[in-house]
Amino acid sequence: MNLPFLLHRLSSSRLVRFGAVGGAGFFVNEAALAIAKNLMRMGDHAAWLFGFAVAVTFTWWGNRNYTFHDKKSDGRLGMAAEWARFVATNGLGAVANFAVYSLMIEFAPWPLNVPYVALAFGVLIGLIFNFTLSKKLVFRK
Repeated sequence: MNLPFLLHRLSSSRLVRFGAVGGAGFFVNEAALAIAKNLMRMGDHAAWLFGFAVAVTFTWWGNRNYTFHDKKSDGRLGMAAEWARFVATNGLGAVANFAVYSLMIEFAPWPLNVPYVALAFGVLIGLIFNFTLSKKLVFRK
């Protein structure tokens, strides 16, 4: 199989596009977590919440314009409702993400209890919830 064909097939997959946006969102989340912890001097849990707020807005925008561009809402009210649905449904993924993150920073041995490592595991769990709910409940014409 030639590489351009494979890349085209991968880029046409919603799951791959969702993963790409989520991957970028992971780095945004990590950066926001670092800013919250190191510049804003927030504790581990407050820093997680700050990182989530920044990352969920970033990933909504990316998924709206890249992954589900053909199903995005129109107009300001439509966009606001879509963002609210995205935040609400991704909140379920965030609960799983936060549970994994919290359990790891509290009980896992080093280096798994480092907040940045724990966040990576939490994000992977949250991804499963987020894609399914975004596809079914958020992005619809």
